[in-house]
Amino acid sequence: MTETTVPTEADIQLIQRIIPHRYPFLLVDKVRDIVPMKSAVGIKNVTFNEPQFTGHFPSMPVFPGVQIVEAMAQTAAVMVGVSMGLQDKNMLVYFMGIDACKFRRKVGPGDQLVMTVTTKRGGGKVWKFAARGEVDGELAAEAEFSAMMDFPKG
Repeated sequence: MTETTVPTEADIQLIQRIIPHRYPFLLVDKVRDIVPMKSAVGIKNVTFNEPQFTGHFPSMPVFPGVQIVEAMAQTAAVMVGVSMGLQDKNMLVYFMGIDACKFRRKVGPGDQLVMTVTTKRGGGKVWKFAARGEVDGELAAEAEFSAMMDFPKG
């Protein structure tokens, strides 16, 4: 890989070099199919040993919808970070708004949430994305969200 080549995939080590989230709030395991500044696909492997399942809900574990949206946002942040070469630059990302959010299917332990994120507007500090999360090809959630990227100086 040359210095000008942007990776098309981010494993967990690269993800952690781009976004500051850590257990228990790092909610994306892999990002693939990265098209710089345009789109990416995030993977979240949902497992029963995650802390949210002790209370949501013990007898019927359901991955919380807000965490699905957060996982989609983390996928978007990784795509932007990879696209702009922001590894090890301490980029921070802040939600500004969530629109058109709908949940269509429960997500639980054993599911693999596949999140497709597309840039609607971006390039500066404020970005807007459209995202879909699917399990086994079935729509689980969809949303549009905006975020402010706090890019490092220098």
